[in-house]
Amino acid sequence: MTVMSCPVIMGAVHTSVSSTVNRGKGIGLGLAVGSAIAFGGSGVAAKPLIEAGLDPLHVVWLRVTGAALVMLPLAVRHRALVRRRPALLAGFGLLGVAGVQAFYFASISRIPVGVALLVEYLAPALVLGWVRFVQRRPVTRAAALGVVLAVGGLACVVEVWAGLGFDALGLALALAAAGCQVGYFVLSDQGSDSGADAPDPLGVIAYGLLVGALVLTVVARPWGMDFSVLGHGADMNGTEVPAWLLLAWIVLIATVVAYVTGVVSVRRLSPQVAGVVACLEAVIATVLAWVLLGEHLSAPQIAGGAVVLLGAFIAQSSTPSKGSATPVVTGSPEPLPEPEPVREESVA
Repeated sequence: MTVMSCPVIMGAVHTSVSSTVNRGKGIGLGLAVGSAIAFGGSGVAAKPLIEAGLDPLHVVWLRVTGAALVMLPLAVRHRALVRRRPALLAGFGLLGVAGVQAFYFASISRIPVGVALLVEYLAPALVLGWVRFVQRRPVTRAAALGVVLAVGGLACVVEVWAGLGFDALGLALALAAAGCQVGYFVLSDQGSDSGADAPDPLGVIAYGLLVGALVLTVVARPWGMDFSVLGHGADMNGTEVPAWLLLAWIVLIATVVAYVTGVVSVRRLSPQVAGVVACLEAVIATVLAWVLLGEHLSAPQIAGGAVVLLGAFIAQSSTPSKGSATPVVTGSPEPLPEPEPVREESVA
């Protein structure tokens, strides 16, 4: 009989693989947006608690410690990670949990919130530099353009021109928060290409929260906190909301759901893409503050939000897969050579 090449079958297999990859990327993008929404809602819930009498660092401690207790069963289940990946767990807890929170709140005590937020969200650009120059992995020009647009749009969202006060230490603290956020994205991606040996993201998050809670306990010193505030109501734009309900939102949605969806999205996308999409957090936080706290949006903020969305879309739709080796900085890649035709062979 005669064995012949089957281009139709090969094409079907290629289409199936491509559709699977695209579906996984779509799920990752959805998770990244969900994470941005969850993280973006934290400020709206935290602000009434702070105005009710809680110190900002105490709110952060309650947030992280509460989430660590919720994730404790998963930490027990994945206890082998302590032996297999101790550095990853410690780094994620120190940078991705405690560092981002502590440095951000320290920075806003010295410089305007808008400036601190903008500096912190320079992290996507820093992630891009890390991926390109440290990991030596490809980054497309479009992804870089997406970062530029997202950061520029973010400047409009936070109205950075409204109050620039140069404080070297405050800016240094905000940059430290940005660096810790880079650590969050990069460490979230660790082991994603290890197949069955990849550390379970839920285990990494659970131990990261535990480490973060321990570090923040030293920093925030919660034994001096006025816990009675949690038994009363907090004012949200004229509406009294139970303080415990706001805290439950911060712990369950703005921390547990936010970290789980965020880390899984990085695994499915890449640190640079997930970092750009995370800029949506500032847009979402601003919109929620408008709706729930009565903090109105200006025309530049609305325009900036649209630019952030555009930048996130460009970056996520143009970044190559992790395994791609296509050069992205020095012009277009050379065309691939035409495959040699498959010769028919006769088998007796």
